[in-house]
Amino acid sequence: MEKYILPIKKGVPVFFVFAFGYFLSTLLRATTAILSPVFTSEFNLQAGDLGLLAGGYFLGFGLMQIPLGYLLDKHGPKKIVSSFLIIAIVGVTSFALAKNFTGLVISRILIGVGVSSCLMGPLTGYRIWFADNYQQRLNSWMLMIGSLGYLSSTLPIQLLLPIFGWRWIFGGLAFLTIICMLLIFLNIPSWGNRGTEKIHEKKENLGSLSEVWKNKFFRSLIPIGIFNYGGMFAILTLWAGPWMIRVSGYSPLESATGLFWIHVTMLVAFFLWGYILPKLSNYGLSTIKLLKLGLPASLLVLFIIILLGPQAGAFHWGIYILSTIFLSLTQPAVALAFPTHLAGKAFTSFNLVLFIGIFTVQWGIGLIIDLAQTLGFSEIVGFQISFFIFLISSIFSYIYFILCNNKNP
Repeated sequence: MEKYILPIKKGVPVFFVFAFGYFLSTLLRATTAILSPVFTSEFNLQAGDLGLLAGGYFLGFGLMQIPLGYLLDKHGPKKIVSSFLIIAIVGVTSFALAKNFTGLVISRILIGVGVSSCLMGPLTGYRIWFADNYQQRLNSWMLMIGSLGYLSSTLPIQLLLPIFGWRWIFGGLAFLTIICMLLIFLNIPSWGNRGTEKIHEKKENLGSLSEVWKNKFFRSLIPIGIFNYGGMFAILTLWAGPWMIRVSGYSPLESATGLFWIHVTMLVAFFLWGYILPKLSNYGLSTIKLLKLGLPASLLVLFIIILLGPQAGAFHWGIYILSTIFLSLTQPAVALAFPTHLAGKAFTSFNLVLFIGIFTVQWGIGLIIDLAQTLGFSEIVGFQISFFIFLISSIFSYIYFILCNNKNP
């Protein structure tokens, strides 16, 4: 597939409209971390229930990744993202009206399905509409917008909660999703406007999912995607909040404030990271080198947090999330490892790996905490045990990546 580079006057609106969609996606993803005390009290949830509720989003999200890859490559971001947002609107509305835990979980799954294209759709479009040397920058800046969504799910939601209640907050999010759908329909180029000629259609149709999953570099990133990257998002979007409340002794407002500043830090970090990445490549620092050198820092910080237990608070979790910024290199690296006609399938395949990890770690941590308590351990020790098991999984994933890429340039 040929690349059709958008002029600046068209490229900038495309980025900001897509960014608005991803902002809503991450805002909806992270609300359970702040609202967990409310849901726990109103619906009498245990830690495992809370993990399942948050993980329902990622279950719906992950289930759509493989078909989404085919749909994006064939029909393009404009048609697919705007269509999927209709499902998101239904999910957000039904969540606001849910009367029991089952209704909440089903609604979260629908929300996950509906917003599953809000990052993969834009990245697929960027692969065609923007030059290769801007791919990592665009990815980092989309993650920066995602951090803005996470940030908005913290202190702003906590402050709005006593005024409007969580149901009206989700009603407002449904309205914003409708606005986003209309903006995508009006501003995003059609997939026919991508520089693809008839002579390339046969070549495009030859692209298969097996080409992605048989790729050695892709395979080397699967454990990292599940545990290191997926686990980081599981902590960011759920377990950092309960840790601060149940282990560190924060109040819900203090926890929300801590998460707010964590996301502010990440927002700034992703902006700067996107700016300097193209410059780092000029010094011969490839994705593989950066991952090899940078990833151990997050493992060390997590180990220190586990040892500190109740003394580890928002500052420590902020350092941990910041130290995982090297993981953001994986998605653009996967996409650039394949030709453009496989862009959608490559992005969504790795995203499937990522969201399997988020769902598994998010629910698994809750189950281990509950199991530890039934065995007679305190809740604080239960948190430490569950996070230690997560740490060991992350260490082995890193070692596997090193062994697979030991001779990879």
